[in-house]
Amino acid sequence: MNNTEKWQESNNAYLASALNWLRLRLQRLAHDQIPAPQAREKNCSWFAGKNKQKESGSPHEISDEEIAQAEKAMLDAETVSPPPAAVILSRCLGLSRFEQNLLLLCAAMELDPQMANLCCRAQNDAERSYPTFALAFNAFEQPNWNVLAATSPLRHWRLLDIHQPGPRPLTVAALHLDERILNYIKGLNYLDDRLTAYIAPLDIADSQQSELPASQQTLVDAILHYLHHAAENQAQAIQLLGMDSVSKQDVAGASAKALGLQLFRVPAELLPLQSSELESLARLWQRESYLLPFALYMDGAEENDGSASQALQRFVSRFNGLIFVDTREIRPGLGASGMAFDVQKPAVTEQQAAWLAEIPVIDRNSAGRLANQFNLNLPAIRHIAKRVLPEGQASDDDIFNHLWQGCLLNTRPRLDKLAQRIEPKASWIDLVLPEETRLLLHQITEQVPNRHKVYDDWGFRQKMSRGLGISVLFAGASGTGKTMAAEVIAKELNLNLYRIDLSAVVSKYIGETEKNLRRVFEAAEDGGTLLFFDEADALFGKRSEVKDSHDRFANTQVADLLQRMEAYSGLAILATNMQSALDQAFCRRLRFIVNFTFPGPAERKIIWQKAFTDKVFKPETKYGDLDFERLSHFNLTGGNIHSIALNAAFLAAQSNEHVTMRHVIQSVRTEFRKLEKPINEAEFRVMEVVRGTS
Repeated sequence: MNNTEKWQESNNAYLASALNWLRLRLQRLAHDQIPAPQAREKNCSWFAGKNKQKESGSPHEISDEEIAQAEKAMLDAETVSPPPAAVILSRCLGLSRFEQNLLLLCAAMELDPQMANLCCRAQNDAERSYPTFALAFNAFEQPNWNVLAATSPLRHWRLLDIHQPGPRPLTVAALHLDERILNYIKGLNYLDDRLTAYIAPLDIADSQQSELPASQQTLVDAILHYLHHAAENQAQAIQLLGMDSVSKQDVAGASAKALGLQLFRVPAELLPLQSSELESLARLWQRESYLLPFALYMDGAEENDGSASQALQRFVSRFNGLIFVDTREIRPGLGASGMAFDVQKPAVTEQQAAWLAEIPVIDRNSAGRLANQFNLNLPAIRHIAKRVLPEGQASDDDIFNHLWQGCLLNTRPRLDKLAQRIEPKASWIDLVLPEETRLLLHQITEQVPNRHKVYDDWGFRQKMSRGLGISVLFAGASGTGKTMAAEVIAKELNLNLYRIDLSAVVSKYIGETEKNLRRVFEAAEDGGTLLFFDEADALFGKRSEVKDSHDRFANTQVADLLQRMEAYSGLAILATNMQSALDQAFCRRLRFIVNFTFPGPAERKIIWQKAFTDKVFKPETKYGDLDFERLSHFNLTGGNIHSIALNAAFLAAQSNEHVTMRHVIQSVRTEFRKLEKPINEAEFRVMEVVRGTS
């Protein structure tokens, strides 16, 4: 028999002795009662047998000695270690002996079917087949009238349900023991059913099976050290700061486990907004904390200022126990006691070690590339390693590619409302740029996979606290290849490409633009995304002299963006048509500035040749009757040329023909009118005559 079974046996023995003592007390009280004449007509088994007792003589009178012996047996049963559940409950909630006896009386109604009949006899009323305060005052010694007060432990902790219909006095109202308390007294200690609706699952199953990384374990030790020196019997609100909820749950779970506590997660959005409901919920949780060794994890990271945030603050201020609050930034108003701790994902070197531990077949260089490109917590690394590896024999490159794709899916940000996801299709062969510009783009692309060597192997990470990301500015006229270059880099690096929608990010309301930009950068912080800010001058414009409140807030917005750009650890590309409109502070924070010049005739000829597919021409000819040498004389950008090629293809499809010079010239005219450029009809006619298309 284990310790739990021994305790359960002693708890049952205590309840049996307590029930015996209660029965004797009620029988003694019932012996002195005379049933009222009108009550004899009621349907109660006690009254049915009362006349028979009168005919056969008086019933056995319970002596003081019998009651004393029963009470001694009950008190002796309380001395076991650990004590019975009812005794533990009384000590935790501060119940007096009279209140403990009243609690046992209400519990006896559920444990002994004779108690209802005894209550009728003891109260001389066939309708009162239930415990009341009046019955307790008569049955037990040293009654305390304070038990009727709303502040008494029995009523404050909602141990009893009081049924008081109409004008019935409180002293004779029916008392019913709370189901959670009844089960606890019987030795069944599980969470109150009314609280399970407020609990959400915790993502710490994997972390409990293995050790935390050293950086997070150091944080756990700091939390335990603080709690060890904190004042006893005082609420402690531990604020866990940061963006990664999984890491914060791991830290909270490890801290609670070290303290011997079970951790329950309560999302802040589930808290009731009505003060009365919130007060009842907080009181139930507080009562539960005395019955179960647990700590609460309040998930409030997504809550903004408002009623939900106020509900969180009120709840935390009313919970006198250990509570972890998941939040991005420090929340004021959570009580005087508590401390804030910044929780980050494991360090890059720890992530690299985790990849090597989970996938022993990959080399250190591959693990370093994964760790530097994707900022993941350990559960995510384990999840990817278990589920994305190819079956059977696979080459190292195949394994690495599968891991990379798994990381991309895991880190794909939720930016549907603020950004547009672009599927990169362009490659280096599609990009027509001067050689110097192409070399600079290759240099940018090569820096990303080599960051682990420079930052970690060569120690630059120890010298830098900011600027670990790669920020690039693409400057040039519209249509010169900025967006295509971003696509080429994203495809080469195998990253998700998101173009930021400025119409959704920029807001006229003060502070909203900063919040939207924060969401963009935080969502992309895990590293699997290339952020592309088109028309960046709309966001990153120059700060101006402060003349009114609008200038002040505009300058504050730019300053906030400067800090976020420097703190961002991923790859961000800014594109602008007006480099001179950008704030000079951005230029200092940019790793590269790439100027996209207007294409010359040689570049335009190549762009014309790449703008069409082979299927648009007659099969026997390579380019049909197109004269790329003459087309290159039109002063157009690559974007204009691609637009012309597409329109020419639609013109040919409309007339069920292959693309010819006639379709292209007609599309060029349309493009010139769109750009409001002057049209030299003589030049157009010369081209048409030369090609025989007039």
